[in-house]
Amino acid sequence: MTQHTDFYTRLDGLQQRVATARSAVQAGAAESDAQLRQRIDRAQADLDQSAEHARQQVSQAADNAQAKWAQVKADTAAKMSDVKANIDKRTRQVDANVAADDADWAEADAAEALDFADWAVENAQLAMLDAIHARAHADQLAKTANNS
Repeated sequence: MTQHTDFYTRLDGLQQRVATARSAVQAGAAESDAQLRQRIDRAQADLDQSAEHARQQVSQAADNAQAKWAQVKADTAAKMSDVKANIDKRTRQVDANVAADDADWAEADAAEALDFADWAVENAQLAMLDAIHARAHADQLAKTANNS
């Protein structure tokens, strides 16, 4: 399998994860509080598992870029843990104005997460194109050297 094929496979996986997230968000918007909390708990457990995997990658990563990406994932998981703590805090509050402010903050956090995801996709696209170009350039130089 070439590196390009791996990019395509990973992009397909990312696209599937986006579709799954979209479906979960749509379903969550129509669920009861208890159902939504179960969905949040499952998402948090999945995120915790991903964070643990990222922490393992950080400790095992030999490549600096992999280590940085794994650290970003671990930091994001910590942020999501804070989000869950905020969700728990909101359930204890009864003031409608405070709840509205909390909803505004939660929506802003979601928008920020989407902005980060958008940046991550753009950054991944640039990195993959750069990798494809670098491989093509290296292959061309090797071919030229072999023909000399």
